[in-house]
Amino acid sequence: MAFGRNAGGAEAGTEVPVLPGAPLLGSLHDLKSDSLGTYLRAQQRRGDVVRVSAGPPGMRADLYCVFSPEGVQQVLASQAANFRKDNAFYQEVRDSFGNGLLTSQDEDYLRQRRLVQPLFTRRRVDGYAGAVAAETASVVAAWEEALDGVVDVSDEMTHLALRAVARILFGTDVEATADVVARCFPVITDYVLRRGYSPANIPRHWPTPGNRRAAAALDELYGVCDQIIGRRRQAGASAAGRGGDATGEDAAGEDASAEGARAADASSEDLLTLLAAARSSDDGEFDAAELRDQVLIFLLAGHETTATSLCFALHLLSRHPEQQDRAREEITRVLGDRTPQACDLDRLPYLSQVVKEAMRLYPAAPVIGRKAVAATRIGEHAIPAGADVILAPWVTHRHPEHWPDPDRFDPERFTPEAEAGRPRYAWFPFGGGPRACIGQHFSMLESVVALAMILRAYAFEAVDAEIPVGAGITLRTEGPARCRVRRVDR
Repeated sequence: MAFGRNAGGAEAGTEVPVLPGAPLLGSLHDLKSDSLGTYLRAQQRRGDVVRVSAGPPGMRADLYCVFSPEGVQQVLASQAANFRKDNAFYQEVRDSFGNGLLTSQDEDYLRQRRLVQPLFTRRRVDGYAGAVAAETASVVAAWEEALDGVVDVSDEMTHLALRAVARILFGTDVEATADVVARCFPVITDYVLRRGYSPANIPRHWPTPGNRRAAAALDELYGVCDQIIGRRRQAGASAAGRGGDATGEDAAGEDASAEGARAADASSEDLLTLLAAARSSDDGEFDAAELRDQVLIFLLAGHETTATSLCFALHLLSRHPEQQDRAREEITRVLGDRTPQACDLDRLPYLSQVVKEAMRLYPAAPVIGRKAVAATRIGEHAIPAGADVILAPWVTHRHPEHWPDPDRFDPERFTPEAEAGRPRYAWFPFGGGPRACIGQHFSMLESVVALAMILRAYAFEAVDAEIPVGAGITLRTEGPARCRVRRVDR
């Protein structure tokens, strides 16, 4: 939610129904205490386009919530240019984590995307499977010492996902960064949330305790990233001085943005090194500040989202032993005792269905915000220019028209036949349209590889039957997610 002035100048159309709220503050308390539940009630009570008003008089915000797959497609894809990342929440993320792919817009975004895209081809991303497997093996081994055989899968999967993305980004510098990120990210993300959801904020430079804590965390995080980037740049300059890049070609004649995907195996170069080398005649290259922005966004989006998917996949399987056994049987039959590789993704269809169903019920980005540039219509409803528009995968993924018995865990919803029978945007955990997540293949690869190794080694039984959740920058657990684990006899 982002507060701002009420919009105006809507196209002709049916007035958007309003979710009733308190006379003075509207739905402010409901959104602060349970935003996901509030959006779900809005759809259930008022339909697929609903206005939610929140805030005191004079500072009240109108949020235009769009829940139908067709409306989501209009906002993210068919009319994407009319719905921008211009709200207050994205600005807070931008101010803390930089102007990387998640937050940049217009020519900045297009230039960044062109430079980064060759590093996220399927072939190159597949090369990161080994790093994911190595970090997962460490977790599997550590659980042998689990106290009373109980682990908190939220904490454990956050640790795993962070270590994996840090290893892929920083290579041998993983130890220097993972601890800093684990310590600083919670401070920064909580700060962003408080400011993004507040109707008014004091300037960041005022020396309040909250501002000072966030500034210290940002300084430490920026410092370690800048130090590593400096070393990469120095190493790259030294290599150029010795006469060419790693491929033996003249660097001046090579468009690394277009051809860099074949320069080296992904397992031999970390992503930061490849980002530092990315360049083209049209787009130039990233300077040090731009590199840091990309790194911070990849750290944020690359570990919190996958950690959410892994946590809830294990939680759901721990409550559904039949589906857990079926997934383990497939893993054992396909892999035996060998380490999973990227090519195994297509050989583990049921496990992939489990991951997709976990992403449906617990989407890592449960709420997505945009601002309408011009007045438009979504369905029969008029959306005014300047309106704050809310998409909620949390709600659309439970839309009863497309998901019968929507709260039930059922991986069979994601057979090829079932997927073909639904609208494209009934399920959109990776967004969509021109701003679709560049890392969606990596997320699926990491989730399937990690789950395959974990489920082959351990059986899970839920200790916490229900896990309270809330909408932060990503979906966050607000309580423990403990499971009892036991070694699988094979």
